[in-house]
Amino acid sequence: MKGDIYGGHRVIEPKGFLPQAATKINNSPEIFSNEILIDVIALNPTSTAFNRIRTECQGDKEKIKDTIIKIVETQGKFQDPVTKSGGNLIGIVKKIGDDLQGKVGLKVGDKIATLVSLSLTPLKIKKIIDINVDTDQVFIEGDAVLFESAIYTKLPEDLEENLSLAIMDVAGAPAQVAVNAKPNDVVVVVGSGKAGLLCLHEAKKRVKPTGKVICIEYSEEQCELVRKLNLADYVIQGNAQHPLEILQKYQQIMGDRLADLTINTVNVSDTEVSTVLITDNEGLVYFFSMSTNFAKASLGAEGSGKYTKMLVGNGYYPGHAAVTFQIMRDNPLLKTYFENKYLI
Repeated sequence: MKGDIYGGHRVIEPKGFLPQAATKINNSPEIFSNEILIDVIALNPTSTAFNRIRTECQGDKEKIKDTIIKIVETQGKFQDPVTKSGGNLIGIVKKIGDDLQGKVGLKVGDKIATLVSLSLTPLKIKKIIDINVDTDQVFIEGDAVLFESAIYTKLPEDLEENLSLAIMDVAGAPAQVAVNAKPNDVVVVVGSGKAGLLCLHEAKKRVKPTGKVICIEYSEEQCELVRKLNLADYVIQGNAQHPLEILQKYQQIMGDRLADLTINTVNVSDTEVSTVLITDNEGLVYFFSMSTNFAKASLGAEGSGKYTKMLVGNGYYPGHAAVTFQIMRDNPLLKTYFENKYLI
């Protein structure tokens, strides 16, 4: 039997919704003729989702395990009920539906990373083997189902699979930088976590020869990391939840020259207005973070007389996996940092 290409046939409730917005979906590993069954190796929840769950569970691994299992058992997928975000996974192709045979560029046994959110992916967890609370990675035994519309990438042979898993859930961010940053631009990246570091690298690459890249980061430790990796021309330590502080510190460096492109990658709320204030009216703000409150962003822009274009944080852009994998090949220092962090 053939299912809906977007997975609507898997929705249990409410009927008529797509899997992303549904509260419960069918996670049976018995696939339809236009689905792909994946033997899951590991889940990589979004930083936003995992940070919330880790905080709620006070870092207790057993409580985190129980919370994740309960979410999946209740919903048939992993979607944090508070932040509504998911993440991605890596796994091995277990079965390809008859209607997709020879059409998807995959074969049984291929190792892939999904590029669609766990918040819409049917998932059945048999066992959680381990959780790395420092890297947000959840190693499991289980099955996942990909719909006909799903996007994914084969894991490159020259990169460790856990490294690929770690960077794939944020691959959309540096890809948007690659598309929107131009030579001689001023680019600001707010936050220097995983997504922020990748964006900084891509921005440095794109704004040559005379452009500037600025990092705004709350943590002194992360500020020092950005300097050590030589990923920014200027590093501003400040609290992006305080708009006037950030604007003042930015202007001390750049004067009235506002940013052409600002990328917000932080996993906390209330940083929207700072991001808008430092961006030129003719520029672009890219809110990658799922912590963004888009009402605050739009009303904050209106209230400060700004008409800057704002891009919602779509995690997908054609070719984004290739852009992110290439960063790892081009920047040995950044690759080593990620390897030390994620290959534990």
